[in-house]
Amino acid sequence: MTLPRGGARSGRPLRTRWLRRVWAVPTGRFGTCVVAAIILVALIAWVWTPFDPQQVNVQDRWLPPSWPHLLGTDGAGRDILSLVMAGAGTTLWVAVGSAVVATVIGIALASLGALTTRWVRESVAVLIDILVAFPVLLVAMMISAVWGGSLWVVIWSVGIGFGVNMARVTRPELRRVLHSDFVLAGTAAGLTPMQNLWRHLLPNVAPVFIVQLSWAMAVAVLAEAGLSYLGFGAPVTEPSWGVLLRDLQQYLTVYPLAVLWPGLAITVAVLGLNLLGDGIREASDPTLASTTGAARVSRTHMPEVVS
Repeated sequence: MTLPRGGARSGRPLRTRWLRRVWAVPTGRFGTCVVAAIILVALIAWVWTPFDPQQVNVQDRWLPPSWPHLLGTDGAGRDILSLVMAGAGTTLWVAVGSAVVATVIGIALASLGALTTRWVRESVAVLIDILVAFPVLLVAMMISAVWGGSLWVVIWSVGIGFGVNMARVTRPELRRVLHSDFVLAGTAAGLTPMQNLWRHLLPNVAPVFIVQLSWAMAVAVLAEAGLSYLGFGAPVTEPSWGVLLRDLQQYLTVYPLAVLWPGLAITVAVLGLNLLGDGIREASDPTLASTTGAARVSRTHMPEVVS
């Protein structure tokens, strides 16, 4: 009975050490800073923006970056900085919503495909293989054609698509951990399959799941921008980087600087989430975690050294 208490006491230092490894990796550090900046901007825009994002002022059309319009204005006289700040909230909402949907679907399918009887496991595996064949953007466009374009269409389509991908990656890991000694000991001690799942299985596959989740959020940001650009995502009245990019792209040759800001925001957000996923992968890799700092840096930057 003393072993579980010791394991519980050592769990927090292990998690702290893992977070420190994420911060020690350059990609993880950059991704963490970008994600923190997006969250901060979204929270600020929720209560304050320099101007009303939807306020039209014809007299201030196409102003260059200057005070008080730090990023200039668009063809309707709206402040681009306010639109980009408000769009961060939409991006964060889509990313978090898609992550929640993907987590629920991924855990449910992976658990059914790993912990149930043989015929159920094989049926779930076949179902996952079928669902993976459908591209996320195509599913979103099909749903939009029936229910109309909205942020919920993006959230559910990306969440379902990446939830299936997470289940495909996580299911073999659950099967591997299922035959570990500590899981068998928990079963012998009277733990139910659900208790084993939450206490032993999911914590041991969490690094793999978190990496997939960060990449799903990056795809959600890109999908929202792309679908909104095509008219299948956020409505015109909703502040969105994709909608702003669609409105400004026709003036690219005349006012190229105005198009730069929403495109740059999308690029930085997707890059930050992808690099955060790479940083988490490197931090959770036991081969990299067991090396010294200098060896890890040299291994991480080996392509640059060779080139």
